[in-house]
Amino acid sequence: MFSVPEQFSVATKANIDAQLALFSTLSGKAFESVEKLVELNVNAVKSTLEESAATTKQLLAAKDPQEFFNLSTSHVQPTAEKLLAYSRHLTSIASSAQSELTTAAESQIIESNRKVLALFDEVSKNAPAGSEQWISFFKTAINNAHSGYEQLSQNTKQAVEVLEANLNNTVTQISQAAKPATRAAAKK
Repeated sequence: MFSVPEQFSVATKANIDAQLALFSTLSGKAFESVEKLVELNVNAVKSTLEESAATTKQLLAAKDPQEFFNLSTSHVQPTAEKLLAYSRHLTSIASSAQSELTTAAESQIIESNRKVLALFDEVSKNAPAGSEQWISFFKTAINNAHSGYEQLSQNTKQAVEVLEANLNNTVTQISQAAKPATRAAAKK
């Protein structure tokens, strides 16, 4: 059987190893998300530049102001749809990253909590008489901290869901508002 200092030393080393593993996992997930975001933005910029050049050529080739106006307004709907697709892709990347980071952090916190309680149970078996109240207090504090984290995690998930819903709603409204403008311009 290990002495109490040896138990704490082993537990501390295991905790540090777990924290380093979590940091490595979170860093990897964050880097993957940044890569996806950079790729999305590079593709969006490339596409926008190509489309802008083509649109500019069309506009410069317009024979009269009416044709110029019609060409200008004909690009409103496709642009709104591209903005909608970009926003949805961006939301997907953010949501995926948040989910992966939360899952990794939650599993680490649950495992750390389990290990701390197991260590504390082992150490408390050798605790001197009369320390039961302190042991109970410590266990309650750990459980309360874990419950607080769970509540924070749930609130964060709800906030992300509301943000995603609001973003999707806004982009959809922009897209719908662009449709009548495009139709009205096409009639002129």
